[in-house]
Amino acid sequence: MAARVFLSRSVHLLSKGKRSHLGRIAAYKYSTAAALEEPIKPTVNVDHTKLFINGQFVDSASGKTFPTLDPRTGEVIAHIAEGDAEDINRAVAAARKAFDEGPWPRMTAYERSKILLRLADLIEKHNDQIATLETWDTGKPYAQAAKIEVPMVVRLLRYYAGWADKIHGMTIPADGPYHVQTLHEPIGVAGQIIPWNFPLLMFSWKIGPALACGNTIVLKTAEQTPLSALYVANLLQEAGLPEGVLNIISGFGATAGASLCSHMDVDKLAFTGSTETGKTILELAAKSNLKPVTLELGGKSPFIVYEDADIDTAVEQAHFALFFNQGQCCCAGSRTYVHEKVYDEFLEKAKARALKRVVGDPFKSGTEQGPQIDSKQFDKIMKYIRSGVDSGATLETGGEQFGKKGYYIKPTVFSNVKDDMLIAQDEIFGPVQSILKFKDLDEVVRRANSSRYGLAAGVFSQNIDTANTLARALRVGTVWINCFDTFDATIPFGGYKMSGQGREKGEYGLRNYLQVKAVVTPLKNPAWL
Repeated sequence: MAARVFLSRSVHLLSKGKRSHLGRIAAYKYSTAAALEEPIKPTVNVDHTKLFINGQFVDSASGKTFPTLDPRTGEVIAHIAEGDAEDINRAVAAARKAFDEGPWPRMTAYERSKILLRLADLIEKHNDQIATLETWDTGKPYAQAAKIEVPMVVRLLRYYAGWADKIHGMTIPADGPYHVQTLHEPIGVAGQIIPWNFPLLMFSWKIGPALACGNTIVLKTAEQTPLSALYVANLLQEAGLPEGVLNIISGFGATAGASLCSHMDVDKLAFTGSTETGKTILELAAKSNLKPVTLELGGKSPFIVYEDADIDTAVEQAHFALFFNQGQCCCAGSRTYVHEKVYDEFLEKAKARALKRVVGDPFKSGTEQGPQIDSKQFDKIMKYIRSGVDSGATLETGGEQFGKKGYYIKPTVFSNVKDDMLIAQDEIFGPVQSILKFKDLDEVVRRANSSRYGLAAGVFSQNIDTANTLARALRVGTVWINCFDTFDATIPFGGYKMSGQGREKGEYGLRNYLQVKAVVTPLKNPAWL
């Protein structure tokens, strides 16, 4: 595969006042017939449902399990071992022993690199099985999982394998006869918590740099989506990863997650998820051993379309920016600001594109949008849709469940949205596009920056001066100019304000898992300083 995987490009290669006229909206023909058919039976067995501690699959200490559900139907896929505080203690003890006494941080960086490369090769070999589990557990289209996300996991692991033997300190001149050097050392035992929207991709974002630096890990999966990480755990021994280096716990945030964050023998935390949970994690880290924390949290990203933009391209990219992954994306372009001179044209084309979106069984070829992750998320999205209608936004299309089974929602578009509406302020995390109107540059900068979030932004303009001005004025971690969701192993990702702290991916991602130590030695009769 190509040296770089650009998500937006790959996805495209795959395939007036308040209204209550829901009947008129329903008259349009949605491309959603696939959702009405009997769900396709996945062609993979769920063989790994236990916790993975010290190189072995084991039952939870309590013996309890919890169900993981198929979002297409709400039916049980499998029962998963439910880890809690005792299991976290076992996993941390294994990781601590592996770090303090085991070979992982003591082997050469080149040997670590080879193990990461073997793991990447094995994931690539098992691409179809992993993608099937990911689709079954999350509801995302199989083509997205198989052709984009699993290959991105492989690419990222290979990228950090390449970094393993290139991590080094510096020699620094000092004022006096001293030899001064810095050592970049692994931080120790890393606790990592991943989300349900991109389970295996976030798994790789976490473990790749941590392992390359020589750390050991206790990773908690999201309770909604444990299957893909547990499948990969079965490949670790074949890859040659020593026992205890990577431990995987399935469980709930209030029990397993809280125990991991509070543990006195965990040296570092990394979390991807909601801003509210991120606050709790910071508090638990501070109250325990003041362990450092990397956070990638929520977003309400502005997508700005200037009057000179290529409207057809902007419409398609804005559609992708919002509806990709069922709208369950932290950096989704969920505030679409369109210049008043092209607003009406953009709105009609955006509405037409939403009506053409193919919603259905994610295992069916050609499906663009599957179900939301679960009933809780479904209900949350529907509540925001009702809020949009009640607050005076115009519901142009969608706004209701599709079908009678599973958690499918019709692609929804609102116009005449105002900044003080909840649908323009809160992270909906669903297929709801809000289209707002603006007049000039200063106005859109002020409005775009008024959010408590600062994860990403999209800028569409053919004027390089406009693009450059916005790129520097927007208080966000990533600005995409005339593109959106262009991800790569080399490009750092993270947010300003309440969208988190720290950066993942690229060279910047290594900094989360290294300590810097200064070593000073006196020199006697130095030939030079």
